[in-house]
Amino acid sequence: MVTRPLTRTQSPTLPTSVLELMPGDVVIGLAGDQLKTLLGSCVSVILTDPRRTVAAMCHIVHAGPPNATNAGNTAYGVVAMTDMFARLTAVGVIPERCDAYVFGGGNMFPKLFAKQHVGESNSDWVLDFLHDRGIGVVDYCLGGNGYRKVSWIVGPTEPLVETVFSEQGVNNGR
Repeated sequence: MVTRPLTRTQSPTLPTSVLELMPGDVVIGLAGDQLKTLLGSCVSVILTDPRRTVAAMCHIVHAGPPNATNAGNTAYGVVAMTDMFARLTAVGVIPERCDAYVFGGGNMFPKLFAKQHVGESNSDWVLDFLHDRGIGVVDYCLGGNGYRKVSWIVGPTEPLVETVFSEQGVNNGR
């Protein structure tokens, strides 16, 4: 009996690898890999080459730069984005030529914070950061009072975003 290794052909419904991000994580995936995360006030950025063959994703908890104690902590926007840029560059992708998707930035405590809230600050920071570097945002789903489940199989399709409204317990596909 001859045993042959199983090979999987690339499929938009069967991911090669599933990379689930927790707060502060940064990952890089190749075509066929599934990137996913759950967001509240945090913001997730996906940067992908225009051919959709490579993508980096991060889960930013805090807008802007960290204090000295957290200088290498990718939960902070500057550190996460720098890490994403380095990972993309390492595989031959120029970050400034990538397309961006941005999700999250919800107001998790709308009864306490009716105006400016953490999610809004995170969203504003990310959009400014990308704009300042000339990176185009292809799509976004930001703000509101709900959680978001983000999932994308790196490839030609768009990321899937499901919004769960915390105050109502209602699911709403974007």
